Amino acid sequence: MTSHTEPALSARPGLTGLSFSKGHGTGNDFILVADPNGSVDVTAADVAAACDRHRGIGADGLIRAVPSSFLPEGRALLEDTPEAQWFMDYRNSDGSVSEMCGNGVRVFVHFLLESGLVELADGASMAIGTRGGVKVVKRSVDGYSVDMGPWEFIYPEAAAARATDSLVEADGLQVARPGLSISMGNPHTVVALAEIAELRATRLFDAPSVDPAPPHGTNVEFVVPHDPLMHDGVGQLSMRVHERGVGETLSCGTGACAAAIATRYWAGADAPDVWSVTVPGGIVGVRFTVSAQGGEHVHLSGPAVLVARGTFS
Repeated sequence: MTSHTEPALSARPGLTGLSFSKGHGTGNDFILVADPNGSVDVTAADVAAACDRHRGIGADGLIRAVPSSFLPEGRALLEDTPEAQWFMDYRNSDGSVSEMCGNGVRVFVHFLLESGLVELADGASMAIGTRGGVKVVKRSVDGYSVDMGPWEFIYPEAAAARATDSLVEADGLQVARPGLSISMGNPHTVVALAEIAELRATRLFDAPSVDPAPPHGTNVEFVVPHDPLMHDGVGQLSMRVHERGVGETLSCGTGACAAAIATRYWAGADAPDVWSVTVPGGIVGVRFTVSAQGGEHVHLSGPAVLVARGTFS
């Protein structure tokens, strides 16, 4: 793709008349718009109106596909990764800016392909710029796999000492539960529950209370490890999530990674490196590898589907 270095055109106000697609990854749904000239001015109010499930199209977030060269964050990434030509400008459904989304980046690449903006053969990979860093997405016959990069504990000293670092309260849970806070480029707090019935009984309409909360808020995952934990060498867990700035969603890619990280950490040295994570919207895969530089990377795999196209009125 030709690199865009010219200044953006005059900002286009609002979304009126703009073409869009609607897509999802295991039920985590998004509105996607293409902005190859960097000329679309998307406001928080535009996003909130479009994502409203009663008065708008309805979605967990809105993704603008824009060349990285049109954004300061994108230009910074291009200095080290010039092949990251496209930037995933992701907003939560309330209009707030988010670092990235694991399900969203798969749908984003599928949108680029279906819109004719890029070409990517089966088995080939491409680099995508996000506010959570560059993510490498590989195409396969049954979906996409994303190298989500390295992960880290948000409170490493507390995690090392106690295996948890916070207390989480949620509607439907009788007492506060310990949580473990993990950064996937965006913040997560993972809470283990004892059984599926408890997971179903937890009500996630309102945001859970996390103490202490990470500085910019957090997504909260409630997980139940399966019994037995492994099947054919693959770890198994079920999860629900309340996403920061959105509410409960059918799936969260970075949240599935965080859930697998926490469960693997709690399970100890014999825990597997490959996980199957069941979310209300389906199943995603999480895999751990060691990078050439020696750090541990997390890979997320799953489907991506476009269901509709239209034009904002």
